[in-house]
Amino acid sequence: MSTSLVPAPGAAPMARMVTAQALMETRLLLRNGEQLLLAVVIPLLVLVGGQQTSSLLDIGAGRRIDVLTPGVIALAVMSTSFTSVAIATGFERRYGVLKRLGASPLPRSGLLAGKLTGVLLVEAVQVVLLCSVAVGLGWRPSGGATAVLGAGVLVLLGSAAFASLALLMAGTLRAEATLAGANLVYLLLLVAGGVVVPLARYPDSVSAHLELLPSGALAEGLRDVLSGGGPGLLHVVVLLVWTTLGTLLAVRAFQWE
Repeated sequence: MSTSLVPAPGAAPMARMVTAQALMETRLLLRNGEQLLLAVVIPLLVLVGGQQTSSLLDIGAGRRIDVLTPGVIALAVMSTSFTSVAIATGFERRYGVLKRLGASPLPRSGLLAGKLTGVLLVEAVQVVLLCSVAVGLGWRPSGGATAVLGAGVLVLLGSAAFASLALLMAGTLRAEATLAGANLVYLLLLVAGGVVVPLARYPDSVSAHLELLPSGALAEGLRDVLSGGGPGLLHVVVLLVWTTLGTLLAVRAFQWE
């Protein structure tokens, strides 16, 4: 006895669409050599090189590895959730990939959620790798489970903030402008954004402004948490504000083509 199939046209549930988009984003990030360079190689070089070249990089008092590691984790988050997402999305938009997604039932908010979830999966691999290398170099974080939870919250907020800003850039500028702009912002924040060098090493007038950037708030927040303190309220608020602002602007201004 045969049973007939009843057509059931319509969109899949939002959770299923976001999951499919997230898995696709993860595969694309891991297959791209340039993105892996930003996501893994450069943070590892900064971590190992910064630990071995104390005469070239002044990061202040305290054990170098304890100061470097939180900043390098913040750098990895920035490289994946901002630079990689902006460049990849910009060229997807240029080559018509996003136009096809725009014709699907996936809404803009679903695209944002899928990309962010894919970024978090890649960042989980990054953090495990970087922390393993840092422990091998002598890193001993403080705070136990509370520190892990606090660092996880900061990484999640930082990822959301950077990813929303990346989508805003990629969804409003041409691919070439996005490529140049994302790399320029990455270099500026790496050198002078309070990521690797603690804000205490900057003049007070400068550090006060850098702490309001997502890079400075994330790096300093991670340093506080992983040294045994709690996440500073200012750092959490700064990341929440950037996340909210970036998300609202990205959802409103993002153009599929």
